[in-house]
Amino acid sequence: MSYVLDNLLKNERVVYEARVHWSVYLSWKSVLTLFIWGWVQRAASEFAVTNRRVIIKVGIVQRRTLELNLGKVESIEVEQSIWGRLFSFGDIEVIGTGGTREQFQRIGDPLGFRKAVAEAAEAHHEVHVEGHAGPAPSPTAPVAADPQERLAKAQEMLEKGLISQEEFAQVRQRILAEM
Repeated sequence: MSYVLDNLLKNERVVYEARVHWSVYLSWKSVLTLFIWGWVQRAASEFAVTNRRVIIKVGIVQRRTLELNLGKVESIEVEQSIWGRLFSFGDIEVIGTGGTREQFQRIGDPLGFRKAVAEAAEAHHEVHVEGHAGPAPSPTAPVAADPQERLAKAQEMLEKGLISQEEFAQVRQRILAEM
């Protein structure tokens, strides 16, 4: 079974998955090992964004993992060569608060991964601000004043799979109580 699925928390769902790009088969290591090296790299790497965390695992015998709460992700840097842009692969660097920097190479669709992290982080923040499931919002945090707009945003997040039905119900109940 996959590392990501084995390590999901209660009410945590995968909203985006990425893989090592097929171009890993074009390396000298892969060619000299009759493409076994490329196969192992692809099979042993998992990149996932959940509704709570970024989870990355690479390696079989020697394993390297990163599990970073969405609230602790500062940014995702993407570096793509010309070939990477043409064939949709590149390197990512996950930067967490406190200076954590982890780099991963040859990820398929790195821009999609970065976008998924940003959307999940925004949804995670909104659920905690709206539903008061987490720490109190900062005084400068923008919160939509219009209850219909807030409800529509929560519905959109539910449809995208960024929040659960339970979380949507909590947000909806809170918005209706304020009306």
